[in-house]
Amino acid sequence: MSRSTAVLSRYGHSRFFYTALVVAVAGSVLVPRLSRAQLAGPRPDDRNITVAITRLMSKEHLTRHALDNEIAGRWVTNYLKMLDPRKVFFSKSDIDGFMKYRDQLDDMALKGDTSFAYLVFNRFLERLDDRVKLVDELLPIKQDFTIDEDLITDPDLISYAKDDAEMRERWRQRIKYELLELASEKAKPEPGPNPVNKEPEGETKFKLDSQASHDKISKRYHQLVKRMKQTEPDELLEIYLTALTTSYDPHTSYMSPTSLENFEIQMRLNLEGIGAALEAPEGETIVKKVIPGGAAAKDGRLKPDDKIVGVGQGQEGPIVDVNEMKLNNVVKLIRGHQGTTVRLAVVPKGEADTRIYNIVRQQIELTDSEARSEILEAGSRPDGTPYKVGVINLPSFYMDMSGAKAGREDFKSTTRDVAKLLKDFNAHKVDAVVIDLRLNGGGSLTESINLTGLFIDVGPVVQVKDFDGQKTQYDDTERGVAWAGPLVVLTSKYSASASEIFAGAIQDYKRGLVVGDASTHGKGTVQSLLDLGQRLFRGINKAPELGALKITMQQFYRPDGDSTQNRGVLADVELPSLRSQYDVGESSLPYAMKFDHVDPVSYRKYNFVDNRIIDQLKNLSADRRKDSKDFQKVLRDIEHYNEQNKRKRISLNEAKFMAERAELNSEKQEEGEFDELNDPNRPVFKRDYYGNEVLAIATDYVRLLGAPQAAAVGQRSR
Repeated sequence: MSRSTAVLSRYGHSRFFYTALVVAVAGSVLVPRLSRAQLAGPRPDDRNITVAITRLMSKEHLTRHALDNEIAGRWVTNYLKMLDPRKVFFSKSDIDGFMKYRDQLDDMALKGDTSFAYLVFNRFLERLDDRVKLVDELLPIKQDFTIDEDLITDPDLISYAKDDAEMRERWRQRIKYELLELASEKAKPEPGPNPVNKEPEGETKFKLDSQASHDKISKRYHQLVKRMKQTEPDELLEIYLTALTTSYDPHTSYMSPTSLENFEIQMRLNLEGIGAALEAPEGETIVKKVIPGGAAAKDGRLKPDDKIVGVGQGQEGPIVDVNEMKLNNVVKLIRGHQGTTVRLAVVPKGEADTRIYNIVRQQIELTDSEARSEILEAGSRPDGTPYKVGVINLPSFYMDMSGAKAGREDFKSTTRDVAKLLKDFNAHKVDAVVIDLRLNGGGSLTESINLTGLFIDVGPVVQVKDFDGQKTQYDDTERGVAWAGPLVVLTSKYSASASEIFAGAIQDYKRGLVVGDASTHGKGTVQSLLDLGQRLFRGINKAPELGALKITMQQFYRPDGDSTQNRGVLADVELPSLRSQYDVGESSLPYAMKFDHVDPVSYRKYNFVDNRIIDQLKNLSADRRKDSKDFQKVLRDIEHYNEQNKRKRISLNEAKFMAERAELNSEKQEEGEFDELNDPNRPVFKRDYYGNEVLAIATDYVRLLGAPQAAAVGQRSR
């Protein structure tokens, strides 16, 4: 396996229907407005792609599991969950009809037959229309919020509705829940001297069971129908085949050409476009952020919260109406090569008239996703002056794979960027370095190895095992280190894959301290990206763009022989957090690979960490947290969260519902964590109660290490 093609990331596939999209604009293709009731049958390319994937899964996947009836059963279940995770659209009779194909899917796939995908999806579109009509019928009916009734929140505990009456009751409860949700949301004034929203902090956005709340819910479902009816054939194929690949393990997925392009943009951190982040919260295309240094920023007219209502190509091309168009399609319209012109019809925030902006596309650097640093002061040295702590926020292990393959010396690289930041830290004589991986879901295997090499001399970083048990050892071979002082690696349950390779190696070498959630995510598998066009059309100069298979081919292990799979990397000093309770770890994912162990390899340990130091740091941190109101609240939130999760249901009685929300809205808490992943304005390091405790641990660590000789290399380990 070429290390340059290895991909390590936490998420196998996006939540296609229920995740809000925030997309940075790039690329080129004109997409017309779509207005269809159903998708036509499979395209010719669907057969080639499906046959290629079924063969690759049987021959290349780590498990070597044959495509048989067992996998076919998982496949049907996965596909239905992707479309209807809460069992509110399909009826039992629909499911019974689909299950007749269950034992045929494997044979159909081997022949490239994807007709089942269209059969189910077109029925899904029909049911969407039916359920939206039901929503509009039920919304005007007055609800009784004083009676005691519960909504089951765990779909595994309910069956599909067996008749219209049961479906109607299910939607009555769902609407009641959504009305309570809206009534529980607090209104916040907009920032600035003249806020548009005059409601004071603490008042609700919607009155319970009001016309405004009815309109909000109705609009939400009508927009869902419109978005789903704009689904492209390649998007449907991506969903369907990923339902197959995730039947083997959670991280193997099929990427359509569009998804592959977006993935490559994220890895190389640059694109050609106008430089804007877009979102579609209410079916309208809104500018979330104008990227500094990009074409739109230099033009100066496009602003955050402006609404894009039309897109045209070139100086005179017709402008396509994008109102209520799916965000992916709007992005495709705006995409284009450097030097070409796009014409945007824009309604500026707070205005009614439309303006036309001609913007010349250019290459944009996605600096929000690259390593960023900050030097902070914390604690007190013996002479009374504060310690200086250099913090590096690393959101992913990115690498421009195409640039690396082409041999470009300046290709984008995590290790190169971090090395520059460490050089600056050395120049400013910082006392400790914190590498913040809390929101780092992984990335390039090569970069995780090379980054580790900035903190150790030479030696093994990770072991990789194939399906047949053959092991390969990957070493840091670069002599010397970029930072020789105290190191803290900050992790969370979101830290995954390449992050776990780095954190695990640092911990095994006793080179630094791991602080954060009890454990990291627990993804210990290696994926390779296989371009399907190149696989199917070998020897052709320009193979067709058919997307790629991101396939699990190996499992990785730490130098000490432990896998991070399911178990993750355990923190030396644990800090309580609500996110540590979320079901986002590898062990909660279906069909995840199991933990195992291989023989350790030989490596030299450092003297930066021992049990004495860890115990002292734990005690000092525990003493501070006992006196912290914020950490005590976290402990109470954890208790409430676990109580709510155990119940698997939520009260639809207004008084009880609002009381539970006053204690903790667990769904909003989780949404907030994921919003932070995509917040373009997030700070390098937030100095709240949690951040300050991390800095306190770092300065305690520096003090306890004491003499410089603590950094000496220790004995060779087995």
